[in-house]
Amino acid sequence: MNLEAPAADHDRTRRGARAALGLAGGLADFLLTLAITLFGLLVVTFVIGRVVPIDPVLAVVGDRASGAVYDRVRAEMGLDLPLIEQFRIYFMKAITGDFGRSVLTTNPVIEDIRRYFPATIELATLGTLIGTLIGVPLGVFAAVRSGTLMDQIVRIVGLVGYSVPIFWLGLMALLLFYAHLGWVGGPGRLDIAYDYLVTPTTGLLLVDSLMQGQMDVFWNAFSHIILPAALLGYFSLAYISRMTRALVLNELAQEYVVTARIKGLSEARVVWRHALRNAAVPLLTVIVLSYATLLEGSVLTETVFAWPGIGSYITSSLQNADMNAVLGGTLIVGAAFVTLNLLSDLLYRLLDPRTR
Repeated sequence: MNLEAPAADHDRTRRGARAALGLAGGLADFLLTLAITLFGLLVVTFVIGRVVPIDPVLAVVGDRASGAVYDRVRAEMGLDLPLIEQFRIYFMKAITGDFGRSVLTTNPVIEDIRRYFPATIELATLGTLIGTLIGVPLGVFAAVRSGTLMDQIVRIVGLVGYSVPIFWLGLMALLLFYAHLGWVGGPGRLDIAYDYLVTPTTGLLLVDSLMQGQMDVFWNAFSHIILPAALLGYFSLAYISRMTRALVLNELAQEYVVTARIKGLSEARVVWRHALRNAAVPLLTVIVLSYATLLEGSVLTETVFAWPGIGSYITSSLQNADMNAVLGGTLIVGAAFVTLNLLSDLLYRLLDPRTR
């Protein structure tokens, strides 16, 4: 009678149960951390809205309004209530997506965000793709040829991407590739002749134009997005290539790589099939964090290229003392950044059993 098989099955069941509990615990930690962080973000945006030297009532009524009108609007906005009560109202509205109305556009802020945020998502997504497709191979080549001229060139390229102000690069790129060479479209998301030819479905102009078969609109939109996306991609490339180099260098120093080389495996297979594969999990979290950074930090790029994204929306709202729009946009961008940040940590734990 074979007693080892039931024992082995029992061990596998116990290991599976422990793994399931570990994953469930990781997911619970993720949701709890996300809730606490988003609550903290709500507190921060509420405090910012109360301490900035901008009177939201004057932004609505103007500086020529009478005292009676000012007091009435202030009461309607709930600014005469105690701060605790103001925060309670702010919290209850925010979790339902009610950020009030924009003074600048007169629309509900959440509707403005739905209209502007897809443009930022499209720009950041393309920038991350460019940074990943170029940055990962560069980082691998730099790691394989550590200390050589190739390594130094990749590190200098990354250093320039970190050091040079992106708004200056944007202006120089517009001057060269748009004004002088005419290779790309100018500022904005689309030429005026192509406006309203595509019905917004996803809000992503490249996707919507392809779905609706509007190839002229697609290529015109692509000519406008490729330059700002390439600049964001360069910024992303600088970070991704540096991290890829460090991760692959660490893997190349491991014993399994030495063993693979002794067995006679080709260098390309050792690097791309083994070292890079083992570095893929932490590298994925690096790429997700880079994407979150582009979503949050593309304000200057959007301003230079007149890109109608959430960064431009927040900037123009701030210049016009439209605090509902500023706080709503800031909260959404912050929530996206926090969620992606925590999601990268959760993915790391899910994909790498050693971290559980």
